Amino acid sequence: MCGIAGIVDPLGHQPDETNRRLAQNMTRRLRHRGPDDHGLWQQDNVTLAHQRLSIVDLSAAGHQPMISADGRWVLSYNGEIYNTEQLRSQLKHSIWRGTSDSEVLLQAIAELGVSAAVEQLVGMFAFAVYDTQQRQLWLCRDRLGIKPLYYGWVGERLVFASELHAFAECREHLSINPAAVTTFLRHSFIPAPASIYKEIQKLTPGTLLCIHTARGADQTSAAEVYWSLKDHVGIDPDADLDTTQHQLLALLRDAVKDRLVADVPLGAFLSGGYDSSLICALMQEQADTAVRTFTIGFDDPRYNEAEHASKVAQHLGCLHTELYVSEQDMLDSVAQLPRLCDEPFADASILPTFLVSQLARSAVTVALSGDGGDELFWGYHRYHTAEQLWRRVQNVPLTARKVASHVLQHPFTQTITRPFPGGDLGGRQGPLNQKLRTAGELLASPDQATLYQGLMSHWRSPHEVCRSAAELETAYNDSSHWSRGFPSLQRMAIQDTLTYLPDAILTKVDRASMLVSLEARVPLLDHRVVEFVSHLPAELRRQPGAPKYLLKRILNQYVPAAITDRPKRGFGVPLDTWLRGPLREWAEQLLDKNTITDQGLLHPQPIQQLWQAHLSGKVNNSARLWSVLMLQAWLQQQRA
Repeated sequence: MCGIAGIVDPLGHQPDETNRRLAQNMTRRLRHRGPDDHGLWQQDNVTLAHQRLSIVDLSAAGHQPMISADGRWVLSYNGEIYNTEQLRSQLKHSIWRGTSDSEVLLQAIAELGVSAAVEQLVGMFAFAVYDTQQRQLWLCRDRLGIKPLYYGWVGERLVFASELHAFAECREHLSINPAAVTTFLRHSFIPAPASIYKEIQKLTPGTLLCIHTARGADQTSAAEVYWSLKDHVGIDPDADLDTTQHQLLALLRDAVKDRLVADVPLGAFLSGGYDSSLICALMQEQADTAVRTFTIGFDDPRYNEAEHASKVAQHLGCLHTELYVSEQDMLDSVAQLPRLCDEPFADASILPTFLVSQLARSAVTVALSGDGGDELFWGYHRYHTAEQLWRRVQNVPLTARKVASHVLQHPFTQTITRPFPGGDLGGRQGPLNQKLRTAGELLASPDQATLYQGLMSHWRSPHEVCRSAAELETAYNDSSHWSRGFPSLQRMAIQDTLTYLPDAILTKVDRASMLVSLEARVPLLDHRVVEFVSHLPAELRRQPGAPKYLLKRILNQYVPAAITDRPKRGFGVPLDTWLRGPLREWAEQLLDKNTITDQGLLHPQPIQQLWQAHLSGKVNNSARLWSVLMLQAWLQQQRA
């Protein structure tokens, strides 16, 4: 895995040395993504730079930027291509400098062209390739958005990089995008194609971008979507359970096998849940020695899964490493969040993800992860919650629902129900008054799509706290991303796969792992697996009381259900008590009324009200407050 960056200066207004120095400074900020080697190439007012984490072919033959054998193409690439040997055998080229996937990718582009070559790739990738003959720069990102790529015009120059940290060198030319701030408070992340900056965008997954670089040429970027999830969604009415299970297992075995290729030590994250347990089982099935697995544990039983992971590892015969981290370890990591997250990001589970990555990196350079299973096999609690709640209220007139919504959120209702325990709502635990408040906020939804957007929102009315009421278009509020004819479960999973998966889950894993120079691979998101699962009937993906139905059946061939069947937990941290205790002083500094007013992005009064209510212990406002705190911490870092 690597870090890439580059500059296109089509008018040539900056000296080559200036652009060279800028590119070097950009990649210096990405060194954690690739500490093993660095390189820079410059020609035609185009500068490509690279930081390398050596995984396959550790020799100088894998050095980048890499020039094709015919001298026409230059590549700066971040990722892993898993069907390298198959591609190598199909290409006409016969004299290879080394065994790296970079060289095979470059030669495929030289022989087939960029568009045709990308369609052949199986893997995770983000790359820039320059055509010296046509004077065109191509930017590309993998189908599911596993690897990041940012780009934008800053003045008269196009700049691109693997992380926003690299654009700190151009910060004086960048401005905050108010709509991104509003959407961030709603969702706790910023969905592609937007970034926190107006001038910088994320390349959307499955997209190619072509920029003409010659002086006088039209610099308008031409985007080409080479893969879209929507094109692969459908139902196979003839799908048979046993046959489908056999076919899926074969695909998953191949996906895992492909991701075991490395010239460095390799292991896996293991939480003890269905997804990571299945990945470890398939790894161990194909390994000659015990697979290295890694788990972190917590003293707080509400968040600890280490005991379950240990049982799975013992059953499979893995070489298991677990590390129990104290609350102080977690608190100490909070200070690193602005460095971990290159734009505001408020999923607090990035803290344990970073710690388990740090643990794994002490022994391996590559770790396989089970991410993607919840989206593919409809495993989130909130899917069931949204369906059940909408089924109960859809025939009630909207006017009546609005009245009920007001009653449930009224201070009197909230006060008298506060002492009573609540339960689960969309996977979120809390006292009864919180559950009623959430239900009240959702009751007034005019349709199920809006209700689900509410479930996916931290701030359900972010315009009340943001000075800008504008929000970004996302798969949650724009139906062009999916068909209203899709069953509701399928629609919700598509929305998450297009938005929450790449912009929250995969962003978290990428940043947490790459900060310690660890490559994370995600077999469940092999696009061949995704395409196959996208055609499965609903009853094979989820049955009443049994989400991930088919995945569990496969897992139970390797691990008894008695070991893995338990309520879904996931990485979590006790934000509610932290903010009232050890993080209170830190939070109060970031929530300073004058600071918020001077920044001009948020209204301080509703934030202060929310904070005081949380401190009283009457409600748990930690999710909404954490979004504000992460925005404030990020802004504070920018001023440093």
